[in-house]
Amino acid sequence: METQTLLYWLYVALMVGGTLLFWSWSRNPKNVPQYEYSIAMLIPIWSALAYMGMAMGQGKTEVAGQITHYARYLDWVVSTPLLLLALAFTAMFYTPKQERSITLLFGLVAADVVMIVCGLLADLSENSTARLTWFLCGVGAFVAVLYLLWGPVRRIAINSDAELGTIYGKLLGFLTILWVAYPTIWALGPSGLEVFDQTIETVLFVVVPFLSKVGFSIMDLSYLRDLASRKPPQHHKAPIMVPA
Repeated sequence: METQTLLYWLYVALMVGGTLLFWSWSRNPKNVPQYEYSIAMLIPIWSALAYMGMAMGQGKTEVAGQITHYARYLDWVVSTPLLLLALAFTAMFYTPKQERSITLLFGLVAADVVMIVCGLLADLSENSTARLTWFLCGVGAFVAVLYLLWGPVRRIAINSDAELGTIYGKLLGFLTILWVAYPTIWALGPSGLEVFDQTIETVLFVVVPFLSKVGFSIMDLSYLRDLASRKPPQHHKAPIMVPA
């Protein structure tokens, strides 16, 4: 079995393990809403399916002499919006559902989808000018995502509860570092400057997604389970917060 194929199957196994962990936690939710667990489980399930396809030699095409794994983008276009929703729902943990900003949530998801689609188009581009143009468009959408997360969403968490604000800050910092790694890997890998080869890129695109999906969800749910067991959302009065 080739190294890349073995890495893909290892990733699938890790995603399945993460799903089972979150399912076991959902049996004893500790005042954390079930939709938090559902999101945490759906992320690795979807990602595992995409990587299983790659492990079986599917989800890739050759463009300008380079292999483009479009299955990764099929993974990201679903899993990354779910990650953003999980993070936003953590920030809004003490915000009543009817007061949560649908506009803000939609903006987050829309900017993220634009980012992923631009990345795919960059990978499918046959000339460097088009590739750079799409890459920069994706970076612009990524900046918009970071602005929303570090701006209005963060203010919601801080203003609703001091401890929740601290938790959100830790999660956001962790996820931001990992998400910055994605375009960095792309830029330095075979699709960009070719600093390292396809095998190294595969290793990085196994480690970083595992940390940003299962690793993040473990942190997120652990924090929420601890917080909610001491300060249940149904007994917490959060101020009405309108994002600026």
